[in-house]
Amino acid sequence: MRKAVVMAAGALVASTLVAAPGLAASGAPGPAAAPEAAPPDSAFQKITLNDTPGEPMDLVVLPDGRVLHTTRAGEVWLHDPDTRLNTLAAELDVYAHDEEGLQSIAIDPGFGTTNDWIYLYYSPPLDTPLDDPLTPTVNEGDAPFTGTPADWEPFEGHITLSRFELVGDEIDLSTEQHIMDVPVDRGICCHVGGDIAFDDAGHLYLGTGDDTNPFESDGYAPIDERPDRNPAFDAQRTSANTNDLRGKVLRIVVGEDGGYTIPEGNLFPPGTEGTRPEIYAMGLRNPFRLEVQPETGDVYVGDYSPDADEADPARGPAGQGKWTVIREPANYGWPYCATAELPYVDYDFATGVSGEPFDCAAPVNESPHNTGLTELPPVTQPDIWYGYGESAEFPELGTGGIGPMGGPAYDFDPRDTRGRAPIAWPEHYDGVPLLYEWTRDWIKGIHLDENGDVAAIEDVVPSIVVDNPMDMEFGPDGALYVLEYGDGFFAENPDAQLSRIDHIGLGGNHTPVPQVAADVTQGHAPMTVQFSSAGTADEDGDRLRYEWDFDGDGRVDSRLRNPSFTYEENGLYHATLKVTDLGGKHRGKTASAEVDIIVGNLTPVVEFVTPAAGDTFAFGDEVAYEVRVTDDQPVDCSRLQVTYILGHDDHGHPQTTALGCTGTLRTTLPGGHDPGDNLRGVFNATYTDDPGEGVPSLTASAEVVLVPEG
Repeated sequence: MRKAVVMAAGALVASTLVAAPGLAASGAPGPAAAPEAAPPDSAFQKITLNDTPGEPMDLVVLPDGRVLHTTRAGEVWLHDPDTRLNTLAAELDVYAHDEEGLQSIAIDPGFGTTNDWIYLYYSPPLDTPLDDPLTPTVNEGDAPFTGTPADWEPFEGHITLSRFELVGDEIDLSTEQHIMDVPVDRGICCHVGGDIAFDDAGHLYLGTGDDTNPFESDGYAPIDERPDRNPAFDAQRTSANTNDLRGKVLRIVVGEDGGYTIPEGNLFPPGTEGTRPEIYAMGLRNPFRLEVQPETGDVYVGDYSPDADEADPARGPAGQGKWTVIREPANYGWPYCATAELPYVDYDFATGVSGEPFDCAAPVNESPHNTGLTELPPVTQPDIWYGYGESAEFPELGTGGIGPMGGPAYDFDPRDTRGRAPIAWPEHYDGVPLLYEWTRDWIKGIHLDENGDVAAIEDVVPSIVVDNPMDMEFGPDGALYVLEYGDGFFAENPDAQLSRIDHIGLGGNHTPVPQVAADVTQGHAPMTVQFSSAGTADEDGDRLRYEWDFDGDGRVDSRLRNPSFTYEENGLYHATLKVTDLGGKHRGKTASAEVDIIVGNLTPVVEFVTPAAGDTFAFGDEVAYEVRVTDDQPVDCSRLQVTYILGHDDHGHPQTTALGCTGTLRTTLPGGHDPGDNLRGVFNATYTDDPGEGVPSLTASAEVVLVPEG
């Protein structure tokens, strides 16, 4: 069942705004005068737009207010603010081992005026090996950790950046214009990054991850150069390689028919031997989220941290998450330096002997996997850096996991104060870039001084829950749209949603809160369903208008509060209740809630026979599994995907995927973690049935969490 959730802070909460302390060691200025206090949280309201968003990855708001968001499994969903319907705009066939799949989405700067281009960054299937369900004791989809180049060659792939035309409410996949491919080593985790943004000059920025396994380097620099080791354990081949597109922010200009050219001002001029001219910034680990200030081209980047909890004199610093504003080409140091002042130590993985700390002022890449320059640009200091504990420089960031996300800066329009957009955010946030935290569930406003340095950091709507915020963007209406991943592991988590945070002002008119229910949600045609709107309310007590769309065609089928409807044809229907506020200063505020009605098919039931929740295991074990699928359709075990995920706190990293109702999965203990460090082995089984033409396929999953021994 889908339900809309609306939340407004009940009490006035004082905004926390802290002037950044003096940072003499890095040359940053001392504290500047703090800006005036932010509006209280009670002046804002959070509204759920889609609470069954799949495994959400990235969003974009169109100029007309429609919202597109991607799922890792390859879906693009569209939310229509007029009908309040959520419909499938496209479904791509993607390779989805470990963290790959459909990543980012963006629109062309000329969208809606000169073109209708939608940009997607996705993993095409290619001919990459997959697990054979007929060999349950062998996983052919896993790349070997050791071997020869011939063993790894089948897993060489790429992630594609393309653009497609949006036609009506659907993306026409036949219109694809290929722009570029970024290489990737498949069959092994992690860090493929993938975020797209544009500036007003027409430059496209693409963030890419280091594509390096971090779990065999004790949480420090993954620089394993052993000749029989999979190159995916050496980030020197990517982030520190001037001749590779990974671990970078790329900057290009897309051609009229696809492809691209190189603008002036990137890190390496075209024709420079041993370099890729697309590189704008290098030395990044996983710049998972970035945004661009369109007028200036300033790039706000959040770069993820390695796992070491503590510094080790023999290996290097503790993990550091970073946020920075890229205004010119730069090298940010990974994997040689966490920051310009925190070098890692050269470590020989073959002998276990540590060498000298790397020189962040003049890093040198002598890896046998390096295909680029040996002498690299000096390391640039980020604007903000922080570890798992309290930061001495930025204590206002708190403690916990490290998942920095580069968010947007609000562009305030004075016309909004005259009622053009009654949900637009106030001028207080004009030009203030947002840093949000995937693991700590907060949003911070970064106030920069006249020199562009961090002057103050403030809490942004701290009492409004953003549950593992995956992406956020200000829409043309001035509201903040948020894609929330929720707590869980590589699935549609219970708290996942597409939401919007409106500014309604003190004493402003609230959006109503709809609730929907149905007495039956699955069956065979003809199927009569009794709907209910019980629980629907408006905080201001205003009169409401009820509009039901039972079959998702955009037409109102009933205006009753509790109608019934008979479905005559097979299909998956998103029955939607749209509620409109007919009172208040800004009448016409709407919200919706949905319930899925399935006609002609029943959702399969997926259950783990073994292992069972709470079972113990030792990291490194080969864990046998058996999954039982019950369905009204014939069960095809080749359609069952089982993934082992290293669970850490409330998030996880997928390590390997197998196909079939029985098999084994290899568990791994990542270096840098102690088995007692709140680690778990998570097994997820997902099955999609195949009922035939004219009947919707349905997906169900099950999950068990195993506990490490000791």
